[in-house]
Amino acid sequence: MAKKAFAGIALLASAAVAMSGCAGGGAADADNTIDGEVKGDIKVVTWRTDLVEDGTFEKYAEEFNKEHPDVNVTFEGITDYAGEMLTRMSTTNYGDVIGIPAIKPDQYEQFLEPLGETADFEDTYRFLPAASFDGTQYGIAWGGNANGVLYNKRVFEEAGVTALPTTEEEWLAALQKVADNTDAIPLYTNYKDGWPLTQSFGNLGVVTADPDAPITMAEDPAPWTEGTDVYAVDSLLYESVAAGLTEPDPLTTNWEQSKVDLGTGKIAAMTLGSWAISQMQTAAEENGGSADDIGYMTFPANVDGTQYAVIGGDYNLAVSKHSKAKAAAWAWIQWVVEESGYTEAQGMISPVLDKPLPENLQGFEESGVELMEINAAPAGKEGLINSIADDSQVDLYGPIYRQKLVDIARGAADGDKESYFAELNERWGASVEKLAG
Repeated sequence: MAKKAFAGIALLASAAVAMSGCAGGGAADADNTIDGEVKGDIKVVTWRTDLVEDGTFEKYAEEFNKEHPDVNVTFEGITDYAGEMLTRMSTTNYGDVIGIPAIKPDQYEQFLEPLGETADFEDTYRFLPAASFDGTQYGIAWGGNANGVLYNKRVFEEAGVTALPTTEEEWLAALQKVADNTDAIPLYTNYKDGWPLTQSFGNLGVVTADPDAPITMAEDPAPWTEGTDVYAVDSLLYESVAAGLTEPDPLTTNWEQSKVDLGTGKIAAMTLGSWAISQMQTAAEENGGSADDIGYMTFPANVDGTQYAVIGGDYNLAVSKHSKAKAAAWAWIQWVVEESGYTEAQGMISPVLDKPLPENLQGFEESGVELMEINAAPAGKEGLINSIADDSQVDLYGPIYRQKLVDIARGAADGDKESYFAELNERWGASVEKLAG
C-alpha cells in the first residue's frame, strides 16, 4: 500500500464530486452539533490502512475512551482512498471522521460540518487555509510535512558529495558523482506507480520565495518559462532523466521495493515529502541498513543565497455533514491531533503551533532554511488553479504530464523540453485567458 501524504497544496486537487443526493443538513436531531454531548458511535475512515491493520488505531481509541468513555470508535482503511472517497461522497454514507478528499473548497459546506470561524483557530493550529472557505474552517490537518528530497547520506558521502546542492547545476553534478563513484541509482522517479512523480509539485514557491505561488501560477499564461517555480521543478526532473541519472527502466519501478533500496543504499535520492522519512528509516533498519543513513534536503534552489522549504498539512480531518454523532467526531479530531502522539511517532510536523518541529527537520532551521506556508487564495479565487488545471487538462496533481516529460527526456516520446513546455504553456495560457483573464 502506498502510504503517502501530501502537502497542503496537493489537497486542493482538481477533481470534483458529483452533487446528486449530497446537499442537506445531516442528521435530523437538532441537538446533533459539534458542541453537543460527546457520545455515540463514530466511524473513522482513513487512508492509513497500515495503522488499522497493525492495531495502532485501536490503541488510540483505548486512550481516547479514557477521556470520552461514551464514544464507540471504529475504523475503516481504504487503500485507494483518494479515488474511492470521491465515489462514496456521492452518497450520504462516507463515515463520521474523514480526511478531506479532492473536493473543491466551495463544496465543503455540502459535505462537511463547519467547525467555526477560521480566525478562531489561528492561534492554535497550523495549515488552516487548505480546509477553510469564506472564513469558515471545515478541517484540521492531522499532521504536516516539509517538501524536498530524501537521500541516503552514506551514498552521497561515498560518492564524494561534500555539500548539498542548492542549484540545478549542483544537483546534476552531485547525481553524476553518485553515478561515477557508486553502484546506486542516483535518482529514482517511481514512474510506474505514478503518484511519487506528483510529490515534487509540493515545492511550488521555493524557487521564487513566493507564498502565493499557486495564484501566481494560476494567473500566469506561460508558467513553464525559465525563472518560475513550475519550470524549475519540472526542469530538474527532465534534466536528471535526460542525463541518464535515473532508473534504467522506469516502466518497472516498484514503490515498496524503492523504500528498501533507498534505505540500503541501492538508490541515492527520491523527491518526496518529509512524511516518507520514517518509512525509509524503518525499511533501512529492517533490511540491514541504518536509519541514520536517511537524510532530507531542501529542493535544490535558492533565492539570494537563502533556501526555502514549503511546509503544508497532510489530509485534513473533518466531520461528515451526515454524521449522527458530530460532537464525538469533533472530539476525536481534537484529541488525535493534539494528544495521540501520532505526529511524534511519524516524524511529522504537528498542526499545533506550540509544539516543536520533529527531530528529522530541525536541521533545516539549524542550516538557515526558511520554512514557508502557502497563503490562502484570495476571495473568489480559491479554486482557480484547480479550474485551470481541469480546463487545460494539465494534471498538476496527477502523474500523466510528468510521465510524458520523463518519456520525452529518455527518448521514448517525440520532442524536447522546450517543445513540451511550449505545449504546456499553450494549453495553460488558453485556460488562463478564459478563466482568469
